[in-house]
Amino acid sequence: MSQDVLSTETNRRQLQQIIAGLSDGVIVLDPEQNILWANEAALTMHGVDQVGDLGADAKAYAKRFALRYRNNHVVPADSYPINRVARGETFSDVLVMVTSAEDEERCWVHRVRSMVLADSRGEPESLVLIMDDVTDWASAEQRFEKTFSANPAPAVICRLSDLRYIKVNSGFLEMTGYARDQVIGSSTYELDVLEQAENKDLAKQRLREGTTIPQMQAELQLPDGGSKQVIVAGQPLELNEEACMLFSFVDMEPRHKAEVALRQSEERFAKAFRLSPVPILLCAASDQVVLDVNDAFLDTLGYPSEEVLGESIAQVDFVEDKGACTRLFAALEKSASLDRVDVRVRKKDAGLIDCQVSADTVNIQDRPCYLLVLIDVSERKRTELELISAIEEVMKDTSWFSRTLIEKLANVRSVNTPRLPSVSFTDLTPRERDVLGLICEGLADKEIAARLQLAPNTVRNHVATVYSKLDVHSRSEAIVWSRERGLFSSEWRPKGQR
Repeated sequence: MSQDVLSTETNRRQLQQIIAGLSDGVIVLDPEQNILWANEAALTMHGVDQVGDLGADAKAYAKRFALRYRNNHVVPADSYPINRVARGETFSDVLVMVTSAEDEERCWVHRVRSMVLADSRGEPESLVLIMDDVTDWASAEQRFEKTFSANPAPAVICRLSDLRYIKVNSGFLEMTGYARDQVIGSSTYELDVLEQAENKDLAKQRLREGTTIPQMQAELQLPDGGSKQVIVAGQPLELNEEACMLFSFVDMEPRHKAEVALRQSEERFAKAFRLSPVPILLCAASDQVVLDVNDAFLDTLGYPSEEVLGESIAQVDFVEDKGACTRLFAALEKSASLDRVDVRVRKKDAGLIDCQVSADTVNIQDRPCYLLVLIDVSERKRTELELISAIEEVMKDTSWFSRTLIEKLANVRSVNTPRLPSVSFTDLTPRERDVLGLICEGLADKEIAARLQLAPNTVRNHVATVYSKLDVHSRSEAIVWSRERGLFSSEWRPKGQR
């Protein structure tokens, strides 16, 4: 064996011993592209157990393993790293996805570089591929890419070494109207995302230091020459082993428009509230504390504002019937609104006003409140009462009422006197129902007692209880109450028609 051959084999054996234990994968080829040797790390990175499983040469390797670039494009066979080094090329940091032809589920990402070892005459003697397994890193980067692109929050990534933008997501492009190529590659001087930031000096300092930039308002210049108010924040991160800054944004335009619309709406509400000639009161839903009243309320009831504002409705005590006041707010809490409920209101000078109250639930600064509108119906109520009184005076005996008159009176009252939800017919006891039915037939107390075989005092007690439960005050009102609800329509007949 010649000295040159012995020297070559010795050098090769020594080289193999040196690299056998390295974590980097190493594949050695001869100038004829035959695969001579590979260390354990290289075999593991290809999912094989021995050198022969890689293929006898570069051509066989290309049949056993499919290579793609990171953008998923197929690597042409003559551009495989193993073929490039066979041509004597030297390269570094080539990223390829390696998939086994026998099992496409097995895939690795390699970062590959090459080395050409020459003999004493300077001729290529050994061709070497050196590779790192960066599968985990590539997977994490891929997940970041998907998350960044899919994130609806506008964002850009700036490389700190030259302050140029290297990534931008759809959220930023949609918010600003920029095209992707207008952002990628441009510098923070050309597209300053910290323009007119409320604390620009701090933001610029943090950018230079590569540390967190706290949230602050800023103004973005748009490609059409306009600008947009945003909130911007910066978070340092490392991408592709380079220090970067992730800028994220919140578009303030929708919020600004909503604030303007809300302010305008509140101004319109305030004007309508103040200028309305009808008394209006605003109170908290939780405790009925009066938050505001308009001038019409103060003028109509005669209260000074300091005796009303900040006090609960119970403390002001302007509703004559405390029970009616309690029922009103209970009904309002249940249904959120009321329409034309009869309430008697006490003025500061102790005078009384018949009112119809309409109410609704509103939110004032995210606080549930009740808005009460009081309509003075005293004059109309007086007219109705005078009419009923005149009829009752002329016709003391209800048996003289004609069916048509009762129905007309019922219709008048049902249209003009809405009430709070009241007692229903089923809330009366069976005996009270009998008594009400006989009242509607036009029978007097003595006649009812005889019909039901009860003592006259017992009948009077039942009649009083019925009046109390129905919130009526006379036989005619009880008849009207029944007719409004269609009760006893087939049984009731006025005297003279039975």
